[in-house]
Amino acid sequence: MTSSNPEDAANHGNRLQAEFFKEYTSPDAISKYTRATAGYGISYLLDHDYKEVYLGALDLLPDQAKKRGLRILEFGCGGGMNLLHLMSVLNRQGIRVEQAIGTDFSPVLIEAAQRDAKNFLGQEQLERVEFRQAKNENLLADLSAALEKERSQLQGSFDFIFGVNTIRYCHDAGNELDCVRDIFDLLAPGGVCVVIDMNNRFPLFRSDLKNRLRRIKEEECYVASLEEYAEPFIESGFKVERKEHFCWVPHSSGKLLCSITRLMSPVLNVVARSRAMRALIVARKPS
Repeated sequence: MTSSNPEDAANHGNRLQAEFFKEYTSPDAISKYTRATAGYGISYLLDHDYKEVYLGALDLLPDQAKKRGLRILEFGCGGGMNLLHLMSVLNRQGIRVEQAIGTDFSPVLIEAAQRDAKNFLGQEQLERVEFRQAKNENLLADLSAALEKERSQLQGSFDFIFGVNTIRYCHDAGNELDCVRDIFDLLAPGGVCVVIDMNNRFPLFRSDLKNRLRRIKEEECYVASLEEYAEPFIESGFKVERKEHFCWVPHSSGKLLCSITRLMSPVLNVVARSRAMRALIVARKPS
């Protein structure tokens, strides 16, 4: 977590912003966070574990939202692969999407997401999706500026908001409550938010293992506990519908590792569920 000293916290936040901007505007970021080159593991999860979470969360929405057509926002969308895949899934399910927006602080990844959308979606879906630059901790204001709409026009305008592997950066910078409050304001009554992120109890993240072998350690992003991920949602007025550890398949895994972890998952869930790779929060705004 960040220091309680304001000056130390500010310096820490500035370092993080510089490091993250460098990391997420690099050529490696495009290959890591876009659909065509992201890897087998994330493709499997989007078709299975994550898909089940998203569809289960959408079942919580009021009927009128589905009848009207869903308004969806992904924050910290990277190259947009989660949002693009979800739109494809919903199209196959016969669920209409009225509007879908992906936001990220990286202009490079926003441009990559826009290119991917043109290659992946049909014309009708393409007309309903857009990607805009916005920071998680300043989501409402940045989105308002990017869309050239008043904040009041955006408040209560989304049915479903989700973020994958992104909210931990807010926890590291100490502004997770700012992010979640904006999500609350952006959601319509009865709207649902899903966050999926790293579990601090999982012992074998590749970045951690690499850092242990380095002579000079790199400063790593703080990973929150399941309770910490849930806390800002509770404080902001959400009802937390699901709060659990899940998923043993690494995003970066190849076909063999993905198959092994998938087959082992039922046993691992019984004997060591709290050590799973991911933390999941599904939260609903009261109607």
